[in-house]
Amino acid sequence: MFKEFKNFIMTGNVIDLAVAVLLAGAMGLVVSGFVSDIMMPLVGHFSGGIDFADMKVVLDEAVVATDGTVTKPENAILYGKWINAIINLIIVGFVLFLIVKAYNKTKTPPAPAAPAGPTQEELLAQIRDLLKK
Repeated sequence: MFKEFKNFIMTGNVIDLAVAVLLAGAMGLVVSGFVSDIMMPLVGHFSGGIDFADMKVVLDEAVVATDGTVTKPENAILYGKWINAIINLIIVGFVLFLIVKAYNKTKTPPAPAAPAGPTQEELLAQIRDLLKK
């Protein structure tokens, strides 16, 4: 059973999938950092200083005690984070589009099929005709 499992794990598809999952996770972190640290400040700058990450609709205000401790946290819909996630998705989709497009350019077209030669029957017929002469 261990040998079968080893053969399964060592097949190309499983290893390719593992590499793809790890790269996707790393790519996700890079893109998230790019969106939150570079793109969103630029969008905020050109939209009048709006920070999407802080945008929310407060349903219940936080209850703060006199000593400054929060006894009941704020309940809010954080739609700004959702906007960031949408922008993140668009950027990831565009990057994947560029990667696939570049990959497709590197693929070589398949070699043309060799012209079909005579079949065995045709060769035998030619030999027969030559022998008749």
